Amino acid sequence: MRFMAQEILAIAIYEPLPDLESAALKTMRELIAALKAKGYSRDLLYKNAESQYVLLRYWQSEEARKSAQEDPEVQRFWARLGNEIRILKIFETLASLPLESAE
Repeated sequence: MRFMAQEILAIAIYEPLPDLESAALKTMRELIAALKAKGYSRDLLYKNAESQYVLLRYWQSEEARKSAQEDPEVQRFWARLGNEIRILKIFETLASLPLESAE
């Protein structure tokens, strides 16, 4: 599945629930692999010193995001994560701005 459009950046900041860090990381890796295999997104995952995770997800397009939300396999991963993590903040759609001045 290949989508042609501008990527959409989404950011999620979360922390694993007590004693579930390994399980949450395993689930997140499986989710990221599934999203990549289906051509929905590309993802980067970071962790800070306080054990908070920052997920950068570059959706291939709005159509790709919608398809992922309706995909039963992806929904199963999100449901499992709902029992393993606590989401601290989500930025659903971030648009890039030109770095050059418009003068």
